[in-house]
Amino acid sequence: MARSSRQEHFFQLREKFPFFIFEKQEYSLTDRGLHISFTFNLADQYKFHPALFIPRKACFLPDEEIADNLGLYVFNIGMIELISYWKAACPPRVIIMPTGMAPEQVAWWKKLYFHGLGEFFYLNSIDVNIDNFMSVEVAQAGSFVAETHRGAPLQQMTNTIIIPIGGGKDSAVTLELLGRLPGSIPLIMNPRGASIGTIMTMGFSDDQFIEIQRSIDPQLLKLNDLGFLNGHTPFSAMLAFVTILAARLTGRNNIALSNESSANEATIEGTDINHQYSKSFQFESDFRSYVHTWIGGDINYFSFLRPLNELQIAAMFARFTRYHRVFRSCNAGSKTNSWCGKCAKCLFTAIILSPFLSDERLFEIFGKDLLADSALLPFFDQLTGDADEKPFECIGTIADVNLALCEAIRRRGSTDLPYLLMHYISSASFSRYNRMDFNLELSTLSDTHFVIPEFMHFLVEEMQKITGKSPNTSLIS
Repeated sequence: MARSSRQEHFFQLREKFPFFIFEKQEYSLTDRGLHISFTFNLADQYKFHPALFIPRKACFLPDEEIADNLGLYVFNIGMIELISYWKAACPPRVIIMPTGMAPEQVAWWKKLYFHGLGEFFYLNSIDVNIDNFMSVEVAQAGSFVAETHRGAPLQQMTNTIIIPIGGGKDSAVTLELLGRLPGSIPLIMNPRGASIGTIMTMGFSDDQFIEIQRSIDPQLLKLNDLGFLNGHTPFSAMLAFVTILAARLTGRNNIALSNESSANEATIEGTDINHQYSKSFQFESDFRSYVHTWIGGDINYFSFLRPLNELQIAAMFARFTRYHRVFRSCNAGSKTNSWCGKCAKCLFTAIILSPFLSDERLFEIFGKDLLADSALLPFFDQLTGDADEKPFECIGTIADVNLALCEAIRRRGSTDLPYLLMHYISSASFSRYNRMDFNLELSTLSDTHFVIPEFMHFLVEEMQKITGKSPNTSLIS
């Protein structure tokens, strides 16, 4: 992918906008719900006021049980929210006003910002390192004592689960397997057709979920139009901190994400640049440690699908046919609740499902035969590893894609194949991956996860239905 360097523009913006201040946070718990807003200051030249609103639902605890130290949860959301506004000019100094932080806590945030912006720096050809990309200054004097800032223990309901739903196949699998447990409740940020359709398909009504309404300050979008810096930020880290707040509001003690082992693969081979950094096991591990040390509350944040690869998730989802008409994974079509049929995400989804669904069923889902579309060849070569880099999308590993294609060809036969599969048969990737054991990959679970036994057995039982035998385990980092 050709990239134009914005290094000089980066330096110019940092000189013009030398500091960024997290000035304040405001929140109120009313009869309507929880209102949250922040004030960010870009070098006294622009101010931003992003906001969140969480409508009150029947699942909320009494106000007196959740009010204590609620500001701590709000503060951490502000700390992750600010990165979307900082990146417009990348000021060298970041000043935190609302509360104190320990040096170790500051270091944790710098690590998240740096790696969460890896794609942003890469695509803008900005050369920085974790030491010089920003300094974080805490304005409040005095040392930060963790125990005085930790959230008060909650009267939590044992093994009740919050399940974030994005509207794709992964969260549908988690909801199908865990959503029937007593006390389980979906969470949706900025609901759309696919996410609402997913929970309603499972049997939840459109008011039986935790709703997060997040508003971006429109001034940020105007700065993007004016040529300020723009790019990917770690959205899943934002979701992580919001779900911890939701656990506080509702007394749930588990948060089950739907990030799989495939999310750990770097987008740019030979680097640690990963579009899915805040979905990776590294972030999950760091976040759990942060919550334990700096927030408290005994909340178990984990990814239920972490033991699985994308092939296994696709095999499970293929069996859950009632979700096939409602799920969507296309970013380009998210506003219209559709598959655009022209992007790498659409093509990946079709490929990963192709070993498990017929051509007719795939056509019903996507409205076209994506594997017959020659215009998608550049994306196809990226997905199979025959191009310089993977697409910057939430997709599976190169091995996942190649194994899915080899199995799709094996099941369909080698004649009368659609254009992209015919192209693939003549590739070096086909020769390499066609020798690998698809069934072994389908039946092997990773041991690198935080899924407790009470929930792990649901995955094991589902794997037995797919493979007809108990799954293997393997240490996969």
